[in-house]
Amino acid sequence: MDAGLLWLPGDSTENFEGLDTITRAILIMGGAIVLGLLLNRYRPSARRVGVVHVMERLSLHQGNLPLKNAVIQFVGGAIALVTGQSGGREGPAIHLGATAASLLGRASRLPNNSLRTMVACGTAAAIASSFNTPIAGVIFAMEVVMMEYTIASFIPVIVAAVTSTLITQIVYGNEPAFIVAPSTMHSLFEIPYLVLGGLLIGCVAAGYIQLIQAFARLSEQPLWQRIVMAGAITATVAVFVPQVMGVGYDTVNQLMVTEVSILVLVVILLAKLVTSAAAVGLGMPVGLIGPSLFIGAIIGSLFGSLLISWEVADVSLGLYVMLGMCAMMAAVLQAPLAALMAVMELTANTNIILPAMVIIVVATMVTSQVFRQRSVFIATLNTLGLQYPPNPVTLHLQRVGVTAIMDRSFIRLPPQISLAEAESTLAKQPHWIIVEDKDASPSAVLNPSDLSAFVELLQTRESEQLELIDDQTDEKIRLLQIPGQRMDVTSIGAEATVMQLQELLDKTQSEACCVTRTTAPMIKPVIGVVTRRHIENYRNTSA
Repeated sequence: MDAGLLWLPGDSTENFEGLDTITRAILIMGGAIVLGLLLNRYRPSARRVGVVHVMERLSLHQGNLPLKNAVIQFVGGAIALVTGQSGGREGPAIHLGATAASLLGRASRLPNNSLRTMVACGTAAAIASSFNTPIAGVIFAMEVVMMEYTIASFIPVIVAAVTSTLITQIVYGNEPAFIVAPSTMHSLFEIPYLVLGGLLIGCVAAGYIQLIQAFARLSEQPLWQRIVMAGAITATVAVFVPQVMGVGYDTVNQLMVTEVSILVLVVILLAKLVTSAAAVGLGMPVGLIGPSLFIGAIIGSLFGSLLISWEVADVSLGLYVMLGMCAMMAAVLQAPLAALMAVMELTANTNIILPAMVIIVVATMVTSQVFRQRSVFIATLNTLGLQYPPNPVTLHLQRVGVTAIMDRSFIRLPPQISLAEAESTLAKQPHWIIVEDKDASPSAVLNPSDLSAFVELLQTRESEQLELIDDQTDEKIRLLQIPGQRMDVTSIGAEATVMQLQELLDKTQSEACCVTRTTAPMIKPVIGVVTRRHIENYRNTSA
């Protein structure tokens, strides 16, 4: 962030307002052109960044996040924020944190269901370090990204959030993200005004989500054109309203302690709504959590200033600014609990919990129930044709690895064995027999009971199946020809989830699968057997 001091006046890395008009326009347009040319060089799959990309990879790729996308996010996000594009830094931080955790999990050869937990850890660490709010980081990861609460995930996610917060405080100090003035609700008679504020914020949040989606529908245009268009919109608006540039937390801190003209607040609000929606919707590698907080702060300051000017209530302006921030965040992200934890940690004031709960609940309900708007991330994923979160059955199967349901009792045999070998095999009482081809690769899975029945027929010499024995002195038994059910088999890695196994069996039309584990290059011994019946039993016993 210190790079901003190279051209920003004063000692603030967000003081874009201190630049002259021409410099502001040139800076924004120059950054947009550089970003457009840079991102246009890569395939669309490599250009996907931000929280939506993390959620997409969780849904379709078990949390396997590519390094290339993270590098593009890092470089593109840095260029966008330094050149004053109207966006936030939390989205890029979440992407980078989630990717770092995913890469660490893959390097440790964790199973894919554990990779999901690692992605949640990286997400929580990013939010916790961005605001010095470890609890909000944990809740955000579970409520917004994972969209599930599991006991097994909570402990590692908490550890990640606490660790990142401690490191941030050691490096950057224990300064809060915002300058929060001591504030409290003066009277219970303010509750009706909080309800009105929640109604207003809920309406604005719904309109904001729809505006982002409107810009996103221009995805048919080449990316460089969309990026330049977003830069042009921001540059034009910034000529008259420089507060829209960058994240805008310096303006938020000013609103906490200073009363601003109502007309100025309205202008800044409309300007930020348009510019940030354009930046996010048109593909800038920036986040929207920061703009949501900024817009909420403006609405809170505007509402509080109206109450003060009309002398209808004795209110604390800083309180309404903070409440507006958390309510807007809750409504846009549909994450009421994460927003509540954030405001509690940012203010370190338990007296703010009651008014925060009132305004958050009202704003969230208005956005979701009155306007039928889901989380902005979910809405964006839906435009990509992706259902998120997955249906409950799919989500249930994604949480468990194949090693948890596989059967380890098996014996590997060649296609032909002697009667003595068959008797020796049956004496070990395996649950499954894996029949291998000439290359020692599994070709079928056989139930030992079928072999046992055939051996009994051989021993009594009353079977009509004797032609299946080679005309040799040691009487070889052909396992692929004896009566019984021989299940077609495929293979899958031990890191896979039960959902991936189900998809593989459906794709290959196989009835069984050998679970392998890589111990050395090109060496993948079988460690278990899974059939469709195992999957059905797991569904039934865990339902």
